[in-house]
Amino acid sequence: MKLELLTIGPETEKLRACQLSLLLGVYTQNNQIAHFLKMACNLLKIDKGIFVFEEEPYGWHFSQNVCSAFARKTYQRFQSHFSDQFYIDIDHPNYNATSNILNAMGIKHNRYVAISLIYQNKTIGYVVFFDEQNIDYQRNYLCIVHELIQNLLSILNLRIENAELKEAYEQESALNFSKTKFFQVIAHDLRAPFHGLLGFSEVLARERNLLTEENIDEISHYLFDTAQSTYNLLESLLNWAMAEGGRFICHPINFDIFQSGQIVTEVLGGLAINKNIKLINQIKVNTKVYADINMITSVIQNLVSNALKFTPTDGSGVVTLQAEQTEDQVYFYLHDTGMGISEAQISALFEPNLTVSIRGTRGEKGAGLGLVLCKRFIDLNKGTISVTSEEGKGTTFKVSLPKEKVVTKLK
Repeated sequence: MKLELLTIGPETEKLRACQLSLLLGVYTQNNQIAHFLKMACNLLKIDKGIFVFEEEPYGWHFSQNVCSAFARKTYQRFQSHFSDQFYIDIDHPNYNATSNILNAMGIKHNRYVAISLIYQNKTIGYVVFFDEQNIDYQRNYLCIVHELIQNLLSILNLRIENAELKEAYEQESALNFSKTKFFQVIAHDLRAPFHGLLGFSEVLARERNLLTEENIDEISHYLFDTAQSTYNLLESLLNWAMAEGGRFICHPINFDIFQSGQIVTEVLGGLAINKNIKLINQIKVNTKVYADINMITSVIQNLVSNALKFTPTDGSGVVTLQAEQTEDQVYFYLHDTGMGISEAQISALFEPNLTVSIRGTRGEKGAGLGLVLCKRFIDLNKGTISVTSEEGKGTTFKVSLPKEKVVTKLK
């Protein structure tokens, strides 16, 4: 068997899985692995070398100033052969056993020395220097080569830390940008209702004597509705901030999702009647999930509230709650015969950066925060949420949740 060498790039499709090698620049002109192998081969007076990280699909072969890749097999492991030493050479008791593995890999040799790669007290790979000469290698330089390995691993450690810091920075930058856009939306949505509150309250305060009872009644209803919607917006903002700050802790239990559906239909039943919409709970009793009951009830309430908000009030509107079970999941569906949602709106539905508020069938407003919270709560409960819609015909939200956990009783 001969070791099949691959050109780094076109023949190494799994290169992305070689994270440590990539950090050492294996695909660049500043290939630290090639530089190390060249220097170590010169010191030991050995012609060839291979460098392997255990969890990566490729190893690296160096000969005549050329660094190539080779595909690794699962049996090409001999870390246990090192025993208590950091290297294996002809004086090591496992020299012949390791030599057999090298031969099986296609590494033809008459002499070799293998050195273990130890990173943070864990063996992560090995280096082997080999050729077909029959003379001894330069043993005096083995400790220097070992120091070079430690220096290389120190470089690797720094690059790992830098990569982690870069990723954290990019995530934080993206999060800050998202939050900035989010608060811009909140400021916009809060400003409009406060203009109305201030304007009409000023009319009541300064022009009370000029108003009829009908005028006062209209203004009072407007003030109440606006104050209530503004309060709901602020409450959603607070909940979102708590969720993003990790202050919401999920306490999953086995519970019947029918109960949550029933609670929501009773709470919002009055609103449905007021808007002349049929609100129907078709979830079967004993449809049990393993989730946080408060979070899931909040999700259902928000979805139903939104459905009522965007469903026609002419008597034809219907909002339906349904659920079905599979072997390990429960799927909850909320369907309405409302206005529907465009594809552009769906793509940003669960993101806290909506730039416009969608008005309901009675002019109700919202910043879309409720759906952001729904997504967050469903994620915390290891579920998924998706939506399908057709403008003018209605919308269906689909939520998946883990099925109840069955407790096995000891006899």
